[in-house]
Amino acid sequence: MSTPGMLMEPTAAPSNKPSETRAGLVSVVIPVVERVDDLVSIYRAFAGVLSDRGQPHEFLFVFDGRFIPPPELVALSRDDEGIRILRFAREFGETAALRLGFEKSRGDLILTLPAYFQVRPEGVGELLNAIDRGADMAVANRSPRLDSWLNRVQSRAFHSIIGGISHQRFHDMACGVRAMRRTVAETLPLYGDLHRFIPALALREGYRVEEVPLAQHPSDARTRVYRPGVYFRRLLDIGAFFFLAKFTEKPLRFFGLVGFFFLAAGAIISLVLFIQRVEGQGIANRPVLLLAVLLLALGVQLIGLGLVGEIIVHLRAPHRRAYRVRERT
Repeated sequence: MSTPGMLMEPTAAPSNKPSETRAGLVSVVIPVVERVDDLVSIYRAFAGVLSDRGQPHEFLFVFDGRFIPPPELVALSRDDEGIRILRFAREFGETAALRLGFEKSRGDLILTLPAYFQVRPEGVGELLNAIDRGADMAVANRSPRLDSWLNRVQSRAFHSIIGGISHQRFHDMACGVRAMRRTVAETLPLYGDLHRFIPALALREGYRVEEVPLAQHPSDARTRVYRPGVYFRRLLDIGAFFFLAKFTEKPLRFFGLVGFFFLAAGAIISLVLFIQRVEGQGIANRPVLLLAVLLLALGVQLIGLGLVGEIIVHLRAPHRRAYRVRERT
């Protein structure tokens, strides 16, 4: 089922049928979901760089439901067949916007850009050069950083946590400037807010991911401070990524390990209470008895949940490929 959305082109209609891929074409996907700069300026800046390289290109602007395409961009799209505008019926978020852009794109190379300047436009050529050298995905690393120390501290903390989960240490994974082969975009398991972990997800799928230092754009240097709820959601996203990266194929290892600790703690407390009861001490009115029963029940439930997860993985195993072959000789 395709992501709900609607095309802004008068004669076009949404289709679940994939577009025909064109070799050498670069599809630039720009999700418009949060901060928005002058989109016409973004198009002209990056399209100019691609034209100077002699690289055929198309631009897909995917607007979330609360954003309306500016009239200047709509007028430009009517004169330029290389610009397509899509808009969701309501708010679906950046991950859904990227998925729709991947689905509607036609190029065998895909370049994702945020709806604001993060890096200097002339730097995207280095990303495409990295793909030409054999990388499956090239991600921008804004270096040197021009923004405040607070932004750098937040970024360093985020990447320190992710570095303990991923097999490769990234320095700017949250940057939305990425180039990838079409096969990578089509196989990434994107949902929820996992767009922030695209490089790590690609690495987990067995693709070669390369970080390319690019000059940060001056307009991206302002301090960013979010509400406490945003940071809490980021931690939940990290927890979700941790589980997906480590225990997708073996859920019993996670739930079984946690459940074992609860079960062991409940068993030890119950044994102590049993010995005290044999010695004549009363335990009926002691809260620790309820704690022991709670720990035992919770441990059994977690282990059972892990077993159910193993059954689901086993039933899906014949229909799911958990590996990727890089080459055949």
